[in-house]
Amino acid sequence: MRERGRAMEEKSDGGGSGMPEAARVAAGLGGVLGPLRRAVLRATRNAEGLPDLPEAQIELLRALSSSPEGLSPGVAATRVRVAPSTVSNLVRTMSAARLVERVRPEHDQRTVVLTASDEARHLLERYDRASSAALTRVVEDLSDADRAALSQVLPALDRLVTALEAADATTPGQ
Repeated sequence: MRERGRAMEEKSDGGGSGMPEAARVAAGLGGVLGPLRRAVLRATRNAEGLPDLPEAQIELLRALSSSPEGLSPGVAATRVRVAPSTVSNLVRTMSAARLVERVRPEHDQRTVVLTASDEARHLLERYDRASSAALTRVVEDLSDADRAALSQVLPALDRLVTALEAADATTPGQ
């Protein structure tokens, strides 16, 4: 891990690669975000002995938990940014695990509304607590300079997410 960090520093310091700065930053982010996301999820699961839920299931549960009235499968697919068939497959698996409930509204028995079960909401709370605790422990062990750098980059990362989502929303075929 330390070697990857040094390699990233060498790449980002303008090391004469001839690559424009934006391309270097993009390549660095692309190389670190996936491993970071997986490391946080692994540390979270290990810290609490949590089940090995795939990231797509966690994202769907977050979307459903943020909508107490429930979501139609189509709206859930849009929120999670996956195909409706993917939501159908996730819901089938997650219903069997008692994480998602399918409810037929009384006003229209032809439709289905998806909700996160109480068990799923409790599980997400545990994931969030464990994730915060795991990250806090690791961040506390970093140098003051690294903590300051991470703190300083957070607003830029928020803006990056917003820009990516806006670009994705305007991409034809989405």
